[in-house]
Amino acid sequence: MLSPALLVIGVLFAGGLMLAAAQSLGYFALAGESALTLQHYAELGSDREIYASLWLTLKLATVATVISAVGGLALALGLREAARRSRAINVLLQIPLSMPHLAMAGALITVIAPSGLLARAAYSLGFIQQPADFPALINDRYGAGIVLAYVLKEVPFIALMTLALLARLGDEYEQAARVLGASAWQRFRHVTLPLVAPAVVSSSLMVFAFILGAFEVPYILGRPYPAMLSVVAQQRYLDVNLAARPGAIALAMLSTLLTAALAWAYLRLTRALLGLERPFIL
Repeated sequence: MLSPALLVIGVLFAGGLMLAAAQSLGYFALAGESALTLQHYAELGSDREIYASLWLTLKLATVATVISAVGGLALALGLREAARRSRAINVLLQIPLSMPHLAMAGALITVIAPSGLLARAAYSLGFIQQPADFPALINDRYGAGIVLAYVLKEVPFIALMTLALLARLGDEYEQAARVLGASAWQRFRHVTLPLVAPAVVSSSLMVFAFILGAFEVPYILGRPYPAMLSVVAQQRYLDVNLAARPGAIALAMLSTLLTAALAWAYLRLTRALLGLERPFIL
């Protein structure tokens, strides 16, 4: 029953991926290229902007994912009892999920920019001499605004996924551990964490992969240089010089392969560390 929909999705996804791969390998008629070549990939290897962008992308994606995973797990455990008594908790957690990332970026500009609400409030209370003295959290060198935008969006998502799993599992195992004399930390480490690990790992994996390829939030809240890989690829693709497009597509292909490889490694390593499967040998 699902085959027609899966066929359409597969053709569109695989077809687009194959077309992009062909164009990055030299089959791009608009630029007068019609022969197989690895030149565009070789040029990326000698581009300093790519290395700076890659480091920034990995750093921000990792930091945002870790904070979101820890925050989502803590929020789920804190709201566990309340969620059992009332469905309103799940509804409240779904509200941030309905907000597009673009809207979240716009809201943060209104709140934490040097001319935003927090800066004006701090000025009115006498904490700073002028609104411009407020710490730069937008378009800053550390990407704090980007991380904050993703954390605010993804913490409720991970919490919602974890709460759904906790509701199905119940608390029988934890109660048994308590009866056997396990401390609160022992119950969390050896009972609760392994039980919720599938939800936390899978949801944080989706967050990590999404951030690696995201465009709108880094474009609005990030600096022009260095920018995240998705922003660099988009800027180069929109260059008026059509000869720059195959290189932009090659960069997008490398970003896709990097996302897949890191997602696989992240999933395997996390499961091994949590004891969900036997550790693998590198």
